Amino acid sequence: MLETIYSQIFAAVAVLVVAFAFFKGDEPERITAGSYALIILATLMIRDGGSLSVPRWGVMALDILLLVVLVGLVWHSRRAWLVWASAFQGLIVAGHLLVAANLRPPSDAFATVNNLANYGLLVAMAVGTFWAWQERRAATMGAG
Repeated sequence: MLETIYSQIFAAVAVLVVAFAFFKGDEPERITAGSYALIILATLMIRDGGSLSVPRWGVMALDILLLVVLVGLVWHSRRAWLVWASAFQGLIVAGHLLVAANLRPPSDAFATVNNLANYGLLVAMAVGTFWAWQERRAATMGAG
């Protein structure tokens, strides 16, 4: 995964956002960060070919699992950022479904949507964690 500078930048951003969510977030942010980190690690362990024109069933199953976790958090939480994160994850799953349905999206387009949606999910998680942290700080300052 870390062959290019772009993948190294993504890994650094992902580690920073996940760490930020673990240290400063509330329960929904921590669950999302933990789920995201575990899915990324599991995806790295799957070696099912490098072609984007063939369905990668294992990676697709993991992405669907992350989408289910995010939708479950949307259902049980009042955090608006989770809807955005779910939407970005939904784009990733939709890309997998296009490949699985043999609609042959261009592999560059599939990779671009996948990468941008991952960055979008990380941005949503970072913004949501920041909001949760600031709300918690404001509540403690107002109580004191």
